[in-house]
Amino acid sequence: MPRYLRYWFAMIGYAARGGGAFYAWVAALLVFVALGAWGYSRQLCEGLVVTNMSDQVSWGAYIANFTFLVGVAAAGIIVVASNYLYGRREFRDLVLLGELMALSAIVMCMLFVTVDLGRPDRFLHILPFFGKLNLPGSILAWDVVVLGGYLLLNLHIPGYLLYKRYCNEAPSAGLYLPLVFISLVWAISIHTVTAFLYSGLGGRPFWNSAILAPRFLVSAFAVGPAIMLLVFRALERVTKLQVDESGFELLKRVVLYTLPLNLFLFGCEVFTEFYTNSTHVESATYMFFGLHGHAMLTPYIWAGLLFNVIAIAIFVVPRWRDSEGLLTIACILCILGVWIEKGMGLVVPGFIPSPLGDLVEYTPSFVEFSVCLGIWSLGALLFSLLAKVAIGIQTGELSIDSQD
Repeated sequence: MPRYLRYWFAMIGYAARGGGAFYAWVAALLVFVALGAWGYSRQLCEGLVVTNMSDQVSWGAYIANFTFLVGVAAAGIIVVASNYLYGRREFRDLVLLGELMALSAIVMCMLFVTVDLGRPDRFLHILPFFGKLNLPGSILAWDVVVLGGYLLLNLHIPGYLLYKRYCNEAPSAGLYLPLVFISLVWAISIHTVTAFLYSGLGGRPFWNSAILAPRFLVSAFAVGPAIMLLVFRALERVTKLQVDESGFELLKRVVLYTLPLNLFLFGCEVFTEFYTNSTHVESATYMFFGLHGHAMLTPYIWAGLLFNVIAIAIFVVPRWRDSEGLLTIACILCILGVWIEKGMGLVVPGFIPSPLGDLVEYTPSFVEFSVCLGIWSLGALLFSLLAKVAIGIQTGELSIDSQD
């Protein structure tokens, strides 16, 4: 049997093996994936009418999750840059996991865009011979290019390195190192282009901010390390992965610097909206205080801000930051706070009121909730299996010699 086929069969077999806790985790995720598949099947059969999106609010939970996950994908460059640019060897074993996390996030991003289209055949409009990508004039076309390119980079780099390690061979630097440095720049571009999608829409003044792209990047570098802290700690407990404590300290410092900066940039936009008191302030008024009796989003945005403040307090105080329990709480609050502020708190107010003055509130339907849960579960399942294989190869449990 050719060696590359042995590699694939060995990976699949290793990913399928595990104890009771592993099978319970996989089974739970598959249940949620099935729920998401049911929701999407309803959407395919009946159309987007089963969602609560409308002509007035045409982006909802799907695009909110997409925007958040683009930041998670971009944040993977923290461990990559630390290892390759600054020689932080304690990140050597985390680089592949960071790239696999970025890969899983990009897959989820593309799935959220797919379900938001309503009909997946609409992708034909951007494919050669069927449609036209409209480069270089379309920002949406650039988003397709950067997301697709980042997906290919994160498929090749960890795939090649893991294959070489499986074969007990030294990787050729020329086949992956240039792509590593390209991916560092590319990671910045995926979130920048996504921000430009919003800020370039002249009919939505709530998004017309020059600091939206920096805000997107800063929030990505806050929530990304928070997720990594939780995931890497969990992997340490359930696998043979060993992470140098200085690696965790660097991730903590990144969150410590970027989370307050994200809140500061958010405050700058709030000041600009309310101090000028122009007609464009209505979207921000709706978000923070409600508008004409409509205040669905108000408790959530204040809760998100409170979550961020509590997380900052825990990260700022060294004794609290070094407490495993408090650190876990801070990371969870950071993730939830940024998701609320950068997801629903960014997308929905941009549509309220509409350019014609209509005020239509939006709350995700059960179908949307099911589809979102299914996609998140599929991403978690993908990362779980990929991380299991990667750690097995890194620890030597899975190698070409072990298959003989």
